[in-house]
Amino acid sequence: MDLAFYTNFSATLAQGEAQLGRIQQEVASGVAVQTPDQGAAAYQTATAANDRVSALSTDSTNQATISAQLGATNNVYSSVSSLFNNVQAVVEQALNATTNSQNMNTLASQVTSVAQQLLGLANSKGTSGAYLFGGTAGSLTPFQVNASGNIAYYGDGGSSYAQVGEGQVAPTVGSGEVFMSGTQGDGFSSVTANAANSGTGQVLQQGVVNLAQASAFQSGAASVVVTFGANGSYVETQGGTTLGSGTVTKNAAGAGTIQISGMSFDVTGSPAAGDNFTISPSRPQTAFALFKQIAGALQGAANTPAQVAQTNQVLNQSLATLSQYQQVITTAQAQNGIALNAISNIAAGNTSQSTALQTSVSNATAVNSPVAISQLDQTLTSLQAAMKAFGTVQNLSLFNYL
Repeated sequence: MDLAFYTNFSATLAQGEAQLGRIQQEVASGVAVQTPDQGAAAYQTATAANDRVSALSTDSTNQATISAQLGATNNVYSSVSSLFNNVQAVVEQALNATTNSQNMNTLASQVTSVAQQLLGLANSKGTSGAYLFGGTAGSLTPFQVNASGNIAYYGDGGSSYAQVGEGQVAPTVGSGEVFMSGTQGDGFSSVTANAANSGTGQVLQQGVVNLAQASAFQSGAASVVVTFGANGSYVETQGGTTLGSGTVTKNAAGAGTIQISGMSFDVTGSPAAGDNFTISPSRPQTAFALFKQIAGALQGAANTPAQVAQTNQVLNQSLATLSQYQQVITTAQAQNGIALNAISNIAAGNTSQSTALQTSVSNATAVNSPVAISQLDQTLTSLQAAMKAFGTVQNLSLFNYL
């Protein structure tokens, strides 16, 4: 018997079965090109597109993580803004002339309570479990009471970023600057009344008339002392040197104006002869120190006209500082919203790009179903015919003697 016949038939059968298996896999998976030998150009196109889709998927993960972080931060900003507004209302109520000492103590308790709420918000955690305002030291509680009993910052100013789009990054951590970046008074100067003042006068900032001079004063270290004499006269001194003098001329509302180092100040009430006020360059004051200052002024408030003027001087300066913090939070929240919107736009663009890439992969590698099914039928028919023919030949009597 000639064994070559069997060998050739077995090889042909194996080849047909392999072809049948390949076509069946293509029809089942819908993919015609899975290896380079099945179509080098199509395989290269699909590989490059799939790599890009994978990168976009990583970006999408980063986008979701950062968006959740920014969303949590935005919620904190909204709550902090409400607290600042509450304290503003308390201070304005305290500045009302009808508020008595008992009410002042109640208002002080409210501010102390708000300060505790602010501390909780400043130590908020994001969805990842890290502190939102700790910088890169995300596992360390950023705001803590130090040995002096004051709230201090133990985070860092570090920052990190993650890719959210091709060539585009977004911050993954925030710092505690929004709770510490306000400066005393109006940002240029802070006015303090001498504790020994016996009159009812106050000196309140009204604005800047010469920005260069005001900025130079704020960046310097020397304070100006304004000492009042009789009949509204005053003398300005700095380090023992007289800078100027004059007389306060009051308007119909009972206030007069003086200008010092490029800044305008209103003089209200009636300073007694010898009363003096120190105008100092503004320095940073944390929101926690500000609230502590306000609570202390409210708790220590007394009823004599001179004491009321002292308290009001502190409260008015605190109100000016509070206004800065309200602006800081508004700006931070706006920037946070811009970042969220940008990430949302990038995500939408990435989704469209990913869809287009997946379509190109499908176009390059997808099975032409009607053709593949036709090939499947033809291959199956051929194999069946070959098997039948082999069976027929095998039964021929002459075949047995070959």
